[in-house]
Amino acid sequence: MDAVRLVEVGPRDGLQNEPQALPVEVRVELIARLVDAGLRTLEAGAFVSPRWVPQMQGSDEVIRQLETHPGVTYTALVPNLQGLERALAVGCREVAVFAAASEAFSQRNINCSIAESMARFEPLLAKAKEEGVAVRGYVSCVLGCPFSSEVPRADVVKVARDLYAMGCYEISLGDTVGLGTPGKTRELIRACAAEVPVAALAGHFHDTYGMAVANVMAALEEGVRTFDSSVSGLGGCPYLPGATGNVATEELVYLFDGLGMSTGVNLPALLQAGAFVDAALSRLSASRVAIALRNKAQRSLRPND
Repeated sequence: MDAVRLVEVGPRDGLQNEPQALPVEVRVELIARLVDAGLRTLEAGAFVSPRWVPQMQGSDEVIRQLETHPGVTYTALVPNLQGLERALAVGCREVAVFAAASEAFSQRNINCSIAESMARFEPLLAKAKEEGVAVRGYVSCVLGCPFSSEVPRADVVKVARDLYAMGCYEISLGDTVGLGTPGKTRELIRACAAEVPVAALAGHFHDTYGMAVANVMAALEEGVRTFDSSVSGLGGCPYLPGATGNVATEELVYLFDGLGMSTGVNLPALLQAGAFVDAALSRLSASRVAIALRNKAQRSLRPND
């Protein structure tokens, strides 16, 4: 049976787009449920500035509390060497770095050019190699940018090729704002596969226009066998109002089960994990609304100055 590898990004890429951070214990429980459902590669957190991504505060504690299982890999996003050092301190054996294919997005997202971001990765990749830590590379905006619209395919290929040459074992091609279509996806995969082995390419699709599953199928037909997905479709893009999240892990498991392809994931258990995180986020949202209403009422009762 043909196998597909799913990389679960909900606990990081999904939750970082929520208005508030879930407590550490809830994030640990979510990841444990996802592992029990059969997922074997999971983004557990990110070692980024809490000023910019407060939802990822406590990633070190989340990773410390996770139970180890044979064949299960917990990864963390690291933007620079300092982030890698923090990941190493809690025992991460795989990390991820990200670069944009769009200059405009790179400047708005991480306040530097693509070339500058790549230069930051050189000492990081060297240190990771020294420590025996695997590095996965993300390329964002591969099928469109919220600021510059079209992204030249050659720019995507260059970033993917450079990350692979620097030592990233796998390159995840991210349709960050969900602008891709199946035809453009096929063309992109073919172009990248001319420079990077298709076995080292992964697809990362968002569902803004309902094209995520169709784009996964297009990439699958071009030979891609690794896909990023997010439990319950968590995620989005802060730079595109109304953009929906990552393709749901549940949808991909259902798709691949129907195609007779093995994912190793139990769909009923996965659905339960999705219900768990949805309920946790609903409670957090309700609490946030209650606090806001209470504060508003308290202000209205204050005597006029």
